[in-house]
Amino acid sequence: MSEAPKKRWYVVQAFSGFEGRVATSLREHIKLHNMEELFGEVMVPTEEVVEIRGGQRRKSERKFFPGYVLVQMVMNDASWHLVRSVPRVMGFIGGTSDRPAPISDKEVDAIMNRLQQVGDKPRPKTLF
Repeated sequence: MSEAPKKRWYVVQAFSGFEGRVATSLREHIKLHNMEELFGEVMVPTEEVVEIRGGQRRKSERKFFPGYVLVQMVMNDASWHLVRSVPRVMGFIGGTSDRPAPISDKEVDAIMNRLQQVGDKPRPKTLF
């Protein structure tokens, strides 16, 4: 019995402002094409920030990486074509156009740690 290939994290570039819709569409495409075994998580890392508008404190979500969606997947021709066929996806980041490079485990750990730290309390929004 052969061992299943390891799922790695890839960065997908999406139209800015459509990251959530791209993530939702990608999840739907995965189910529609019965490719759940090739994919893990699909996420848009966000944090909750507090801003003051019109004298009111408001909570909103801010994306860590605007324009990008993180996808955990086994890279092969079928999974590559599935991701590229999703509307508003511009392509993969890193590597070559036909063979994208996964992000390193160190980078994934840093992102996951940042997500866990954010869960505690909202940060103030800073505008520059």
